[in-house]
Amino acid sequence: MKLNLPASFIFNLFLTATFILTASTQTDNERKPYIVYMGDVPAAGISAVNEHQNLLRTAIEDDKLAEESRVHSYKKSFNGFVARLLPHEAKRLSEEEGVVSVFPNTKRQYHTTRTWDFLGLSETLQKENSKKESDIIVAVFDTGIWVKSPSFNDKGYGPPPAKWKGKCVTGANFTGCNNKVIGARYYHLGREIDPTLDEPSPVDTDGHGTHTSSTAAGALIKGASLYGIAEGTARGGLPSARVAMYKVCWGDGCSDMDLLAAFDDAIQDGVDLISISIGGVSKSFFDDPIAIGSFHAMKRGILTSCSAGNQGPGLGTVQNVAPWILTVAASSIDRKFVSVAKLGNGMEASGISINTFSPKKLMYPLTSGARAGNDSQGFGNASACDYGTLSKEKVKGKILYCVGFGNYDYTIKELGGAGAIGILEGPTDTAYTTLIPGTSISPKDGSLINNYINSNKNPEAVIYKTRVVKMPAPFVASFSSRGPQVISLNILKPDVSAPGIDILAAYSQMVSITGLSMDKRISPFNIISGTSMACPHAAAASGYVKSAQPDWSPAAIKSALMTTATPMEIKAQDVELGSGSGQINPLRARHPGLIYDISLNDYISFLCKEGYNSTSIGLLMGDKKRFNCSSYKPAQGTDGLNYPSMHLQMKDNSRISAVFYRTVKNVGYGKSVYKATVTSPEGLSIRVFPNSLTFSKPRETRTFKVVVKGGAMKNGTHILSGSLEWSDSKHSVKSPILVYRAGQI
Repeated sequence: MKLNLPASFIFNLFLTATFILTASTQTDNERKPYIVYMGDVPAAGISAVNEHQNLLRTAIEDDKLAEESRVHSYKKSFNGFVARLLPHEAKRLSEEEGVVSVFPNTKRQYHTTRTWDFLGLSETLQKENSKKESDIIVAVFDTGIWVKSPSFNDKGYGPPPAKWKGKCVTGANFTGCNNKVIGARYYHLGREIDPTLDEPSPVDTDGHGTHTSSTAAGALIKGASLYGIAEGTARGGLPSARVAMYKVCWGDGCSDMDLLAAFDDAIQDGVDLISISIGGVSKSFFDDPIAIGSFHAMKRGILTSCSAGNQGPGLGTVQNVAPWILTVAASSIDRKFVSVAKLGNGMEASGISINTFSPKKLMYPLTSGARAGNDSQGFGNASACDYGTLSKEKVKGKILYCVGFGNYDYTIKELGGAGAIGILEGPTDTAYTTLIPGTSISPKDGSLINNYINSNKNPEAVIYKTRVVKMPAPFVASFSSRGPQVISLNILKPDVSAPGIDILAAYSQMVSITGLSMDKRISPFNIISGTSMACPHAAAASGYVKSAQPDWSPAAIKSALMTTATPMEIKAQDVELGSGSGQINPLRARHPGLIYDISLNDYISFLCKEGYNSTSIGLLMGDKKRFNCSSYKPAQGTDGLNYPSMHLQMKDNSRISAVFYRTVKNVGYGKSVYKATVTSPEGLSIRVFPNSLTFSKPRETRTFKVVVKGGAMKNGTHILSGSLEWSDSKHSVKSPILVYRAGQI
């Protein structure tokens, strides 16, 4: 059954723990789903299902049990299957010829009115691009979609593009698609759907999928707001594009086997981009369903945008790190949601929250959790307004001051309280939606409020509805996961940042704005934070570039976004590892001047250099003969890939030495000469050879190398950050260069 947890608890859980991969334990006699990945699609004339059944018979001696154990076969875009296996059977299958990897199915969790103006993409520019954009199909892997949202109205849309081969699956509370939402599927392989958690259809009973879909491609809606907060025109980054929803997330999480099934379909359905706001602990590329699926999407020219995770500011927490993925961190826009508490003595304390309630009286009685305790000897802290510690008689009709930041709004509402004032002890960049009138204030203001309560016979207070104020931006969200990544050490992740704090977008009408059954507020729009919100922003920016450059590869589009991004203000060393190349700038990305392209062969050479098994790489390429890495051009340089950023992880305090080989392609007009400008901190030497690149025509390529040297890092210094900029006076093509000493921060 669903747990009716307090809104603040859900939000904090969402920001800190929900994106951690959860793997259940398995006994030796218990069958659990395993994914058997076999590389590229089978050759013509070969039945994938027969091949899979034959393989199962080699691992399971009972033919009937072998047949019954198969849950699903992947055969459209890549080769593989899901089967219920015992651990020793999975091990036996992993040793069979033709098998790349075998890994247990695990659960992952799913990680506006202002953002596109802030990013420089105005309504006018979007309208000018609408004809090209209407042929773009954005696939979203998420919790489903609420098609009845005004953001998905299809008025003025023609039929789906001819390339579309997908389906619209109907079901509970989902009667069909339209010319805006042209496709919808749902996946729940090998298990029953719990009716208390979800419904067997693509309908969104959570709100997350509707929010991410409309952020990417929601239509233009004037007067959108959350109960009057953040009012304006809501629109996605690609307001004229089409949406295809692939529901892979349910009340119990997002299953690996469902994710792979969605990739298998989406690639063949004819989508142009894939947006995935889902994550889990990073694993080897051949054991990671998102890395596997996005690799096959890349082979078909489809870019996959993924959220970086919400475990920040901890280092080494970044997720979805395969180099062919666009990994997106969360950053801010230039507004903040403020809720003011005013006391009976005239003092005002400005806090942060998303408080949709307007006061019905001038003042309300005020007390503290410490004074409203029920004198129980059980667990919990009355001062923090913990559940079970407060007296209903002392709470009813009053605003409570709580020393903490947690579950108290649920508790106080249940007891009939009028509001809550809490202490915000951590980061102050993200607001959460309160279940009752509420705000979170600074410890300093909290101390003054506590003194007022304890020194007055009849203390009073009122909490005003949230208002929007301006603030400096952009900066990296405190919750956004940081590098360094742990799979491919010398590829810098995340790649870019995009707005992910307090984003207003469409929401499902099947759930309250806090997700709690005791909350009766249903809204067509909601305000949410997370890298889940950043991911569709970057996906939309990718589509904006693709609409102008339809023949560009996923790597070329990614390069354009990275090299034209707006650098972040760096106030702490952890931010260096969390901002990527900076915040996306869609307008500049459309005409980047130069791009760092990466071909399929380049990725294969990179995998060879990373030490991946030659046989597995051969299967990845659809060649069952033994693959020889020497048949490909060796990957040169420290990182072995033509990546737009440059990164070196130092395992010890040795001298710094790295060489990066890069090739750029001229995508500007006519002749041009680009000059290199290098910035480097003290203790780091960065030299570029040659330092001038001359192009006589478009699509020409030029190669250069960057030599980075330095002594051992000084004590107290763990990150050295520089940059390379190529400029022809019209274009600025920037690459961050970062040297990091592992395990020191």
